[in-house]
Amino acid sequence: MLMEQTLHTLKALRLPGMATAFEEQQANAAVASLSFDDRFSLLVDREQTWRENRRLTRLLREAKLKSSQACVEDIRYGGGRKLDKSLMAQLSSCQWIRHHQNLVLTGATGCGKTWLACAFGNAACRQGLSVVYVRTPRLFEELRVAHGDGSFCKRLSALAKTDLLILDDWGLAPLNQAERNDLLEVIDDRVGTRATLITSQLPTEHWHAYLNDPTLADAILDRVLHAAHKVTLAGESLRKQKPSA
Repeated sequence: MLMEQTLHTLKALRLPGMATAFEEQQANAAVASLSFDDRFSLLVDREQTWRENRRLTRLLREAKLKSSQACVEDIRYGGGRKLDKSLMAQLSSCQWIRHHQNLVLTGATGCGKTWLACAFGNAACRQGLSVVYVRTPRLFEELRVAHGDGSFCKRLSALAKTDLLILDDWGLAPLNQAERNDLLEVIDDRVGTRATLITSQLPTEHWHAYLNDPTLADAILDRVLHAAHKVTLAGESLRKQKPSA
């Protein structure tokens, strides 16, 4: 009776991890030999683990990473990719995200830019940071719709609060004036307060011409490339190889 009441109380207090561990302890005779402090410590550890796992599940779900299984531990360094292991380890620590810096991944199609971006996004989620992945053309479409239904400011606010925004496929298609303006709004909200990761087939030296508006291009690129880490991927297309990083 007392056990059932304790379980009910733990669940009422929203301590499901502790409740599960308590129930397991009652069914495990070996635990009875442990001291009260040890048993209580096990209960607290289980609750912490449960909460961390729940938070990670939520962060990964909200991130909507295109390559959901990508992780930094599986980064492939061979095949002429020219990836610096020291730099990859530094970026995997996510300190650049906490310091509100940017990361730019460039390279030919199929070289693994999206996979690597998602791996860094996965690492960020595992460290408790919020992430949003979106293809840049789709973001512009979402913002166009948001202008029409009056949710533009709400959408901007949500993006501005995200620790890491991953903009995939930057530079695939020409931008119109409204898209350039929206891009500046998104980037400006993040300067010095949040981190942005951009992947592009287009080398950064061609971005100014791609934006096709000298004034806005200067404003956008100053915000994006200032204090940004830059990685250029090389090697053959990974799509011609076995599925992996």
